[in-house]
Amino acid sequence: MNRRSIGVLLTGSLLGCAGPGQSGGGAVEGWMNGPLAAIESAYQDTRYFADQLDVTRASGRDTNAHGVSISELQTGYTDARARLVAGLSLVDSTVLQDDDLRAYRLIQETTFRSLGAEPARAVDAGEAGDDRETVQCDYDAATILEAKGEAALVARIFACYGIAALDVRLDDEHLDRLTVFGLMATTDDSVRRRRLFRALEPVWRSVNGDDGPDSPWRLVQRRRADRWGAPGGEYPHRRRATRLGIAGDSVESWLVAALEAWRDVQPEALIEPWDWYYRNGEADRRLSSRIPRDSLLAINHAFYRSLGADPVRLGIQYDVEPRAGKYPIAYTTFGARPQKRTSGWWTGEPWVFAAYRTGGLRNLSELLHETGHAVHIAAIRTRPAYTSWPDSDTFTEAIAELAGLDLYEPAWQQAFLGDSVPLDVSLRAKYGSAMLDLAWALFEIRMGVEPGASPNRVWSAITSEYLRIKPHPEWSWWAMRGQLIESPGYMLNYALGALLVAQVRDGVRAARPTDPVAGDPGWYDWVSERLYRFGLETPTPEVLADFLGGPMSPAALMADLSRASH
Repeated sequence: MNRRSIGVLLTGSLLGCAGPGQSGGGAVEGWMNGPLAAIESAYQDTRYFADQLDVTRASGRDTNAHGVSISELQTGYTDARARLVAGLSLVDSTVLQDDDLRAYRLIQETTFRSLGAEPARAVDAGEAGDDRETVQCDYDAATILEAKGEAALVARIFACYGIAALDVRLDDEHLDRLTVFGLMATTDDSVRRRRLFRALEPVWRSVNGDDGPDSPWRLVQRRRADRWGAPGGEYPHRRRATRLGIAGDSVESWLVAALEAWRDVQPEALIEPWDWYYRNGEADRRLSSRIPRDSLLAINHAFYRSLGADPVRLGIQYDVEPRAGKYPIAYTTFGARPQKRTSGWWTGEPWVFAAYRTGGLRNLSELLHETGHAVHIAAIRTRPAYTSWPDSDTFTEAIAELAGLDLYEPAWQQAFLGDSVPLDVSLRAKYGSAMLDLAWALFEIRMGVEPGASPNRVWSAITSEYLRIKPHPEWSWWAMRGQLIESPGYMLNYALGALLVAQVRDGVRAARPTDPVAGDPGWYDWVSERLYRFGLETPTPEVLADFLGGPMSPAALMADLSRASH
């Protein structure tokens, strides 16, 4: 076949995948006949091949899901990009108007930033996909920082973190970071829980060493803080808040208010961190037998199908088997982007990557969240220039939870698991992880403005005050989230996302109260039209203002927390 036909054949073979019924916004109409038609067509093709290369390599395969080799995909990408670059050079941007001008500038920026001779990956694993034989984790952080720069040191920290997170050893057991979290929540023996917790020490030492001033993470954090605090710099939490239309100086007070609301419904006695996981894991212990590992995808699919968002119909692909060298954090990305065709909308090919050795409530919750991302991007309905994630990571993370948080409602559990736990037990499971995310976000804010402080002591102060966890400044147990290494400020997406999704879920439930037994087949179309379809077409503050009818606030989350009791 000729090079051009590769993409046509692959996407054409999936045209049976139907998506939400809405027609999309004004950005869709007319672009095929507009002044950028040739460029956007080439851009669409270029991104298709880039996305396919990305997910094929992430899958550890030599061919994509349709049997096309990496070399053929690379050829298709090279040809499509050449057409795109040639087309961009011929455009006279001075004659473009309004939306076309914005689309042109976005295509131009993305092409020369992310679509080079070798396209940027959706997740830049750096050295994280390597193994112990190729990554040297006994290194001098200061030497790497001075000789190779911040990015090289971050890549090394993350690579060693990834190796440690996937290779947790306890006696003769070979575990991983996520499995240990699950076991601490379900293991009755406190002594064993403590041993499980301490087995994670190589993970946090890979990031922060012994917490000395020259630890890898502290060296990077001081370098970042200098940049954020310099003239023209900006702290990550302020930038992320602005993208939601929130004043940056409100963020810390919101986090504190939500953490205080959690503290108010918890017992007063301080507990050890391994026992904290156990206290909030009662729902997992009581329901885990209902969620064996081989049931995760079946439960996930049954739930989303009941909402009119069947993952199979939407073309969602799953790579959830553990394997050596796999990226250590679950994520969702575009394997191909939704496209308008003469026969209707094609939903693209969203991909979910994770690694599940066990089942249980925690892993089911994560899978529902990642599928929430996938059904979101399958519903995007806009011109190719805007077919990407929205302009706010916080918004993106929040609406990924829009459906999945039903997991923590007893009626949902009864419908999909055949058993349930009391509401207060479910709420502890629901918000235990969320409150850790809020604590991590607050930790990053405070470390950003006081980079010389011991992160262990800052973390101990936050977790003892708000989570009622006994302080352990001798341990860097805060350093168990990869986002703290490679994506400074990203934890705020989960934190503000928890506040935002509570408010958005209130709005959805008010309009569409849903019985989990009967489901709501129209839910997906309704939500897609109001929240999912925009991509980069409409700024997130406008989407939220239209949907919420007022400003964002932490009130909905605090009201939900008030349903819990000691």
